[in-house]
Amino acid sequence: MATGYKMPKDFLWGGAVAAHQLEGGWEAGGKGVSIADVMTAGRNGVPRKVTDGVKDGETYPNHWGNDFYHRYPEDIKLFEEMGFKCFRTSIAWTRIFPNGDEAEPNESGLKFYDDMFDDLLAHGIQPVITLSHFEIPYHLVKAYGGFSNRKMIDFFLRFATTVFKRYKNKVKYWMTFNEINNQTAWSDPHPLLQNSGLELGKDDNWEQAMYQAAHYELVASALAVKAGHEINPDFQIGCMIAMCPIYPLTAKPQDIMMAERAMQKRYWFGDVHCRGEYPAWLPKYFERKGFDMDITAADLATLKAGTVDYVGFSYYMSFVTKDQGDDPEYDFKEPDDFVENPYVEKSDWGWQIDPTGLRYAMNWMEDRWHLPQFIVENGFGAYDKKQADGSVHDDYRISYFRDHIKAMEEAVALDGVNLIGYTPWGCIDLVSASTGEMAKRYGFIYVDANDNGEGSFDRSKKDSFNWYKDVIASDGEKL
Repeated sequence: MATGYKMPKDFLWGGAVAAHQLEGGWEAGGKGVSIADVMTAGRNGVPRKVTDGVKDGETYPNHWGNDFYHRYPEDIKLFEEMGFKCFRTSIAWTRIFPNGDEAEPNESGLKFYDDMFDDLLAHGIQPVITLSHFEIPYHLVKAYGGFSNRKMIDFFLRFATTVFKRYKNKVKYWMTFNEINNQTAWSDPHPLLQNSGLELGKDDNWEQAMYQAAHYELVASALAVKAGHEINPDFQIGCMIAMCPIYPLTAKPQDIMMAERAMQKRYWFGDVHCRGEYPAWLPKYFERKGFDMDITAADLATLKAGTVDYVGFSYYMSFVTKDQGDDPEYDFKEPDDFVENPYVEKSDWGWQIDPTGLRYAMNWMEDRWHLPQFIVENGFGAYDKKQADGSVHDDYRISYFRDHIKAMEEAVALDGVNLIGYTPWGCIDLVSASTGEMAKRYGFIYVDANDNGEGSFDRSKKDSFNWYKDVIASDGEKL
């Protein structure tokens, strides 16, 4: 019996991962150290530490991931069995330029992705590739200060053009910076490090540093988009936004205004990516805050000339805010100004579960940016229990996906949103970016490994595997 809306035949069903969270092989083939390689294991409620280089006696889960580097042929066969039309992953910057500032790329790293992309294509699966997915070379952090330094623009552009040229006949869909707007929570050092390679001291102006680094990233993205289109005019190059709509707690006008400013502060990145210009409120904000920003006329022209082709985005949850009472300027600060939403449930990690929020967000982006959209992350992290017979009964994950896919399909079929595809996050179990856990499992495919990297790393199918296979086979009609 049909329960969903049928998606177009060319709709890209698939799954999503990131190189640093699943590949492992952290030193294989001449790979250099990335910022992910100096983040230790954490757990639910216990943040990951960032060490000054790789230290003996510490546990670094990204060093082994789920060993995709050595096992990808097996995994790609499972993806094909599910019916994947595409597979979103990233190119580890440090496989191509181990330190990030070399003049010439590392051929071994380029060859790895040649082989992996060839295998995907041989199984009828299109690669969807993110350039910078929390994998900035650690050398660029220590030697240059990450994206606090304008020189990073050239380093990123060299990396981007190298892989654009190498894979111009193998990859059509690209994205520049993953979840570039996560650093709006600028008081948290982890997003600043993961997104922009920033290591700041207690006396630094963290907020100004975030805006400046983001500007350099946006310029780098625009230059990459322009270069990519010159290398292959058929490239589709998108941005990647962490979409978490922020609702007002009540209909109180001050709550409405606070939510409006919250959405502006979280999604101005998309305005620049899609429109090629800063929204009117932001230069006024810089002026009021006294931020001395390095934004040149040439930069502004670059932004206008390098707008993206589509909006890639993740969707996991929504947020809520309210008027703080003593803030006449509505200077929303994330996450301090979030409040509880009494109308939604939460995951074990406190992430609010809000399928309707996905449909709302898709409509909001359609009204604001008028570009095709691509859901490149959506998923449910949970504690999975493997049974004695090897099965994993993850009805909770199926329920989550059913509700979110239904909302996605309503946005397409009823609201007219132009959606390219849907790639659930962590289609195979991998290391969580936020906590470093393997125990926070997302996949349709179970990987026999624990948080310490112990286990056989053998793959097996969860109940959600066959459920998603049926969804794809019916083009979304059978939920």
